[in-house]
Amino acid sequence: MIGLKHNQNILVDYDPEWPILFEQEKDRLLEVDLNVVRGIEHFGSTSVPGLRAKPIIDILIGILPLYDWIQCKQPLESLGYDYAEKAGVPGHYIFGRGRDFSERTHLIHIVEFDGQSWRFNLAFRDALRANRNLREEYILAKEAASKMAPEGRAKYNELKQAFFLNVNVEDLTKKMG
Repeated sequence: MIGLKHNQNILVDYDPEWPILFEQEKDRLLEVDLNVVRGIEHFGSTSVPGLRAKPIIDILIGILPLYDWIQCKQPLESLGYDYAEKAGVPGHYIFGRGRDFSERTHLIHIVEFDGQSWRFNLAFRDALRANRNLREEYILAKEAASKMAPEGRAKYNELKQAFFLNVNVEDLTKKMG
């Protein structure tokens, strides 16, 4: 099951359907003209087996060059996505889709293919998949953030950022890439 009302920060148990739902959405994305796309990956907590997560499928799209992100806007809108202009993630162009405008089921983050954000997000995903201790530490950080900010994604993300201050990005990207 996927879908979460706007601004809610509720974590649910891992659902083995999430990778299947990602693959179905990836197939939909490949049907439209996204000629600047160099890669489409499932990332975020729903991409890590066994990890509790907000039930929203996070999709990382890598493009080159990044300033061509605007070429993705109309094709994504044709699939029911809307541009989240004020999402506030530097270097990310974010689009959301849901059952209606009050709920999100999918979030797309467009970033520079093989850029720092692309490499870090995939390395972090792979490290979570491979390292049980890292998964346990991360879920504790996520649960604390969701309890302190049950509403408001910006505050939830801000609280979660403290966890990332202790994650060595260079080590992750070297090990995983």
